[in-house]
Amino acid sequence: MTDILNQIKDFSAQFNQKLPDLFVPPEGKEKRVSEAMLYSLMNGGKRIRPFLVTECARLFGKDEDFAFMAAASLEMLHTYSLIHDDLPAMDNDTLRRGKPTCHVAFDEATAILAGDGLLTYAFEVLSKADYEDDLKVKLLGLLGRAAGAFDGMIAGQMLDLYAENAKDVENPLKLIEDIERMKTGCLLKYACEAGAILGDADEKSLNAIGIYARKIGQTFQISDDILDATGDQTKVGKTLKKDAVQNKLTFVSVLGLDEARKIERKLTDEAVDALSVFGEKAQTLQNLAEFIISRDF
Repeated sequence: MTDILNQIKDFSAQFNQKLPDLFVPPEGKEKRVSEAMLYSLMNGGKRIRPFLVTECARLFGKDEDFAFMAAASLEMLHTYSLIHDDLPAMDNDTLRRGKPTCHVAFDEATAILAGDGLLTYAFEVLSKADYEDDLKVKLLGLLGRAAGAFDGMIAGQMLDLYAENAKDVENPLKLIEDIERMKTGCLLKYACEAGAILGDADEKSLNAIGIYARKIGQTFQISDDILDATGDQTKVGKTLKKDAVQNKLTFVSVLGLDEARKIERKLTDEAVDALSVFGEKAQTLQNLAEFIISRDF
């Protein structure tokens, strides 16, 4: 796993160097919100989603520079979701990526606006990308749907809030699977599909990428649930063991630790197999699937 971890770290370093260039903060008092946006955006993070955009585009001959604006816009949107997820009205977290969450570092009102700012700026950044107009329209539509309230990330967050207080859920496994598919899976699926679309992938290739994306989305959430139960908070960089304290429905609470790990392993094998159609070109993405279930942060 050392090689893929180094690849992710190298990618993150280069990606992080470019991100601030997209920010030209105003000079007036309103600059506080853009400072909060940049604070959260640059506050560490594995950069898995932009890495997926870039590596999936690379499968089809597109380089990192070409994929950058799509990758950057996605990371902005993802960061907005983390800011709002950490708010007192949501998960009420004070630690994110090993540093104070946005509402702690600034204040709650500024954090709400910073999240709103990153959400809207994500679409502006993507609209400014040097892509063909029809490609931009397609990506903008897919990103909006993946992040949205009907079958996307916001819908998943709403289900997650419902699950916190739900009693005697008839099918708890289906509920947490639906939460994962929307809250976590939709953006990961978009990341993979956006990269493939940037590379003008054919239907067969898009289908393979889509299967891979769904499998790693599931393993990503299961891995997060396992880390919450067993991880080292200093490595993970956020408050752990909150799920158990809050009696929250998770893959671990519903399936048990051993069964969650078995399913995680099975899904990873299926994700790796889905990319076999690409041969050795997909080795990095296959290694990433293995990294997701072996990570300790």
